[in-house]
Amino acid sequence: MTAEVIAPEWMHRQITSEEYDSWTEEQCAGIEIVDGMVVVSPGASKRHNRLGRLLANALDGAGGEEWIADTGFDVRLPDVPLNNRRPDVVVYRADTFDEPLTRPEHVLLLVEVVSPGSETTDRVVKLDQYATAGIPYYWRVEQAAGRVPVVHTYLLDEASRSYRAGEVFTGLVKAVVPYPVEVDLTDLP
Repeated sequence: MTAEVIAPEWMHRQITSEEYDSWTEEQCAGIEIVDGMVVVSPGASKRHNRLGRLLANALDGAGGEEWIADTGFDVRLPDVPLNNRRPDVVVYRADTFDEPLTRPEHVLLLVEVVSPGSETTDRVVKLDQYATAGIPYYWRVEQAAGRVPVVHTYLLDEASRSYRAGEVFTGLVKAVVPYPVEVDLTDLP
């Protein structure tokens, strides 16, 4: 006897921002919404989560009173069609802390840690989506077991709404934009 898995109806149609906003945090965990469609993300590895936390902690400490760096929540891109991403690290304005939705105008920097299965999304799709949304800075972290992480930085070209490549850091990040921050990623187990 085999068990038949039936996907919920909402996984087969576009959902609205109103519908998504009515879901519980548990329903939203592990998913993103792309062009109104639910995209399930696999759980992240310990290495992936550690890289995100180390970067978030360093960015948060260096952000002063104006900027907060955090993990584990959505950034609402356009509402129609709904595009809701959950970056690995979000640096946003401290004065928007109590806002129910984090919008592109609240965000200074988004960081994505590339994992198996997210290569094209993090390197191409999100690069374009975040630039189109007007996010000033994007960092992409390439990681592999036993190798030192490489952080690729991007700066928004406002006129074209596309990113241009910035600095690349291997292991030790000593960035001056969007604000000075230093973090050593070479000591991962």
